[in-house]
Amino acid sequence: MSNEQTNKDCDMCDIYHVHQDMVNKSKLHLLDNATTVRLSETFKLLGDPTRIKILTILSNDEMCVCDIAATLQMGQSAISHQLRLLRSARLVKFRREGKEAWYSLDDNHVVVLLNQGLQHILHN
Repeated sequence: MSNEQTNKDCDMCDIYHVHQDMVNKSKLHLLDNATTVRLSETFKLLGDPTRIKILTILSNDEMCVCDIAATLQMGQSAISHQLRLLRSARLVKFRREGKEAWYSLDDNHVVVLLNQGLQHILHN
């Protein structure tokens, strides 16, 4: 039997038996559709390497768009586009100071999200 066949067989039960008490209990924790969609969209945004880099550098300090672009060696328009997406998901916020636009993480939840993901991929 090939490894592919063995792995395929492990993905399913050998018999079909629903444990209704577990199903009922799990339904109590099921997210509503609107919340599920919002969470999914947040994770999609986090699925982009450039946006992860932006969030990572913003986790240390507030930065203007010029500094973010210089740090990542990208154009301001490309960075601005990514920041707009992150802002729409409330992952970052911005303020204007004269002619400069300064960005920071929206709140500490973003840091926690990044740190949890990082800890997950780094542990054995």
